[in-house]
Amino acid sequence: MDGADDTRGADGSYEEWHSRPTGAVLWTRTADDGPHRVLPDGCTDLIWLDGELIVAGPDTHGYVPAAVPGAHYAGLRFPPGRGPDFLGVPADELRDLRVPLGAIWPGAQVRRLAESVADAADRTAALERIAVDRLAETPRPDPRLAVVVAGLRAGEPVSAVAAGAGLGERQLHRRALAAFGYGPKTLARVLRMNRALDLARSGTPFAEVAVDTGYADQAHLAREVKALAGVPLRELLV
Repeated sequence: MDGADDTRGADGSYEEWHSRPTGAVLWTRTADDGPHRVLPDGCTDLIWLDGELIVAGPDTHGYVPAAVPGAHYAGLRFPPGRGPDFLGVPADELRDLRVPLGAIWPGAQVRRLAESVADAADRTAALERIAVDRLAETPRPDPRLAVVVAGLRAGEPVSAVAAGAGLGERQLHRRALAAFGYGPKTLARVLRMNRALDLARSGTPFAEVAVDTGYADQAHLAREVKALAGVPLRELLV
């Protein structure tokens, strides 16, 4: 649930919008009978499903989660680096995992929060309120993390990103693991793949996508998407 959604806009079952108070993305989804592939995006999600609050950590590969047809999801997707502030847990401890929030926070607290979401007329708004209240109690995010994400998203070399953030490369690697769930090179691959998918979904030819997003050629783009998403690029556009 924490990755880009390849059914977005295909059947109307998935919707998302920006949360100004948290900087996150609020989303809803109704499971249908078709497959729903979640792609890595460096994010962490808080999800409400059937009365339970679940945390989805950052992914390193695409996967198709099991879902009961007709099940309703409400979620809040934190941008890369922000999830650990909310949860109080390093992102690499949640990499490729889905765990109950009760495994991270006190059970009684989580039960109260889950009940408040279940009783809310708008469950995404209830999730947003949980995030706002929690983040108000945490230190402000390290501004260097935003510099790192911006640099990697722009395709800058890791050495240049580290220098721009005022960090050594080893320091950057340690901070990236805790903040994003994986090192800067992996995060750069994930961000580049998602930039490529956005362009491809807009109708840009694959060869042009490869050039615009810094791949050596179209074949390189195809290999990277297959390695991270688990399926060929063209299947993600259906």
